[in-house]
Amino acid sequence: MSLRNLKLTLAYDGSEFFGWQMQPNVPTVQGTLVDVLRRLTGEKTWLHGSSRTDAGVHAEGQVANFKTRSPIPAENLQRALNNLLPPTIRVLRVEEVPLEFNARWHARAKTYRYRILRAPICPPALWRFVYHYPLALDEGSMAAAAPLFEGEHDFTTFGTWDPEEAEQSRVRTVYSSRLERHPDEPELIYTVRGRSFLRYQVRKMVGTLIEIGKGRLKPEDIPRLFAARDRTQSGFTVPPEGLCLVEVEYPAEIVPAASSAQSDAHSV
Repeated sequence: MSLRNLKLTLAYDGSEFFGWQMQPNVPTVQGTLVDVLRRLTGEKTWLHGSSRTDAGVHAEGQVANFKTRSPIPAENLQRALNNLLPPTIRVLRVEEVPLEFNARWHARAKTYRYRILRAPICPPALWRFVYHYPLALDEGSMAAAAPLFEGEHDFTTFGTWDPEEAEQSRVRTVYSSRLERHPDEPELIYTVRGRSFLRYQVRKMVGTLIEIGKGRLKPEDIPRLFAARDRTQSGFTVPPEGLCLVEVEYPAEIVPAASSAQSDAHSV
């Protein structure tokens, strides 16, 4: 059988995983998937993910790929994976893609969503998926500040020290950044779309918006924070529960239309 490259679109509840990336002696999303893929294909499989989501972070549209010589059809592979994986991980689609496709390096944009529950009480069914903050906030100032993250900036102030990024540029481009609250809904929804992000960047940006909501910072402080390049001046790093990787986009020339196996499940 000739070599194939398969693209997986995944949803998962990250609450009980120590993040995406494989680590010794702890459960991770990547490690769980690799174990099942090796059982199904009989091969020593390596899985490339588009984003190394941290412990407790969720996904509705994580993307990964692996190469295999297994003849299992995409539809059958999707069904077998979902039969063997824990219910906290679902394979939404399996697609045949060109051999050169890499889920991480060919990603053109990623969209993340952060949910802040403003209700007095957090229902048990929600606590894994929201940051519960029932105290007073100036939501108008927060919404006004959110677009100030857009554009190409050095995001050092909004990142954390990461040995894998230590020698790399911390300049990132954010295509859109907005904070919204729909009428009669108890949640603030922060949505950000960008080419790539530093570790903890989105969570620190949300923490900065909350500090603006508290009145400890102002929207006009955002340019000053960029210029400072000082991690101690940003807002706090909000908890991971509210964060979800919603979508990863790829150029059409890299991922052309292909036959795929699809699931009816579209959320964790």
